[in-house]
Amino acid sequence: MDDAVPAPAIGDATDAFVARLEDVVKDYPGPPRVRALDHASLQIRTGELAAIVGPSGSGKTTLLQIMGTLDRPTSGRVAIAGYDLDVLSDRELSALRAQQIGFVFQQFFLLERETAVENVANGLIYRGINTRERRELAATALERVGLGHRLQHRAFQLSGGERQRVAVARAVVGRPAIVLADEPTGNLDTRRADEIIELLEQLNRDGVTIVVITHSLEVAERLPRLIRIRDGQIVDDSGITATMPRVAGPS
Repeated sequence: MDDAVPAPAIGDATDAFVARLEDVVKDYPGPPRVRALDHASLQIRTGELAAIVGPSGSGKTTLLQIMGTLDRPTSGRVAIAGYDLDVLSDRELSALRAQQIGFVFQQFFLLERETAVENVANGLIYRGINTRERRELAATALERVGLGHRLQHRAFQLSGGERQRVAVARAVVGRPAIVLADEPTGNLDTRRADEIIELLEQLNRDGVTIVVITHSLEVAERLPRLIRIRDGQIVDDSGITATMPRVAGPS
């Protein structure tokens, strides 16, 4: 598909905070009703590398879904890349997600019979870029993550660490405003997990804003900012500042 998805026409893309959540509540209907997020507030600055850590059931996956525009909050305000999500249509949310957010998942989600280049180029399908340019950008992204020698290898021919590097390349190929990495080391042994964390650190030094969602305190403590979530609430944040701008409501 080469047609460009129109970008949302509102918001301030120059916002210093690439993600801002204010007093966010997320309820899932019952019975019984489940409150997955309980008045959670969080700001991620452009250029940060942060970890959100919490046990199973703490709300971290729901927080990822809200930040990734995969779900809407029950109440509260959310802005991503300067766009107020409350006033966006579903189509505009999809456009924002395709253009401004990169995802890395524990399960990789690669197409097994396609090459590394093809898997990464797939991340640009909804960006209105022609096939040749998508493949060129994909090759560059793979070289960036140390897989320039594996461009034509199919996913099933790659090791776990290499597969996750392909997934990281796919997440950053479109130069999104933020990358959300959900348990990116969960399926890897210690050595390859260390390599992925080192890769994320290098990408961050190159200017990529990254949030890692993890249950592993060991992984979280390696990153510059550590945010703890429990029972749907942000209970500790090593990067919090005294004053944070509020998410603006619709005019």
